[in-house]
Amino acid sequence: MASLSILRLSKKTLVSSSPLVLPLQRLLSTTTTTSPSPSPASPPPPPISNPVTVDPDRVKWDYRGQRGVIPLGQWVPKVAVDAYVAPNVVLAGQVKVHDGASVWGGSVLRGDLNKITIGFCSNIQEKCVLHATWFTSTGLPAETIVDRYVTVGAYTLLRSCTIEPECIIGQHSILMEGSLVETNSILEAGSVLPPGRRVPTGELWAGNPARFVRKLTHEEIVEIPKLAVAINDLMQNHFSEFLPYSTAYLEVEKLKKAFSVSL
Repeated sequence: MASLSILRLSKKTLVSSSPLVLPLQRLLSTTTTTSPSPSPASPPPPPISNPVTVDPDRVKWDYRGQRGVIPLGQWVPKVAVDAYVAPNVVLAGQVKVHDGASVWGGSVLRGDLNKITIGFCSNIQEKCVLHATWFTSTGLPAETIVDRYVTVGAYTLLRSCTIEPECIIGQHSILMEGSLVETNSILEAGSVLPPGRRVPTGELWAGNPARFVRKLTHEEIVEIPKLAVAINDLMQNHFSEFLPYSTAYLEVEKLKKAFSVSL
């Protein structure tokens, strides 16, 4: 009991001896009970005097898209009017695609160091890579030349090689620098033709490295250009889907009606 009474006396003396306690309590009570005054609303932004209007005829470029034709310096890839090049094909530099030729989806023709030529009615199928070096160690031409009526299978690599008219290169084949495939020859799928190797006329080669298998029969030689023509006919269906948009079809319809041609 004595300690409790001493504690009460000490509290009373503390309150009476400190004159700042009561004003401090009042200040704290007023700050806690009063709510902050709301801030004035910000004024609205001033109206735009000259708003920007977008021209509806303006071309909307998509810079994320893949560029199909890439000029390098003074060299611009040249594609014939009736040649078919798939939308996702890359042609860069000294590339020339002749009449009736076709380059199918995903192929890359990179002519930054030397020329690449695709002949009449030849076809480069899907995912092929064609490149050319500055020069070859064998002294043979460093250009990549694919002559007329040549069928190059998918996933094939051609590097500074020459393929003469009416040949078939099987898919997944590799032709290295200075290699030569002569007329009316066939290179089987998955073959690798080393640098400077020559496939003579009318022969079938296969393997890694490619070796002579047998002579081609007359029937097989006749079928080589027919395959290229068949792929060219198939190419026409794809080519017609990528004609430039225009009003030329209206003139065609007028001519058909004038000459009583059924639409």
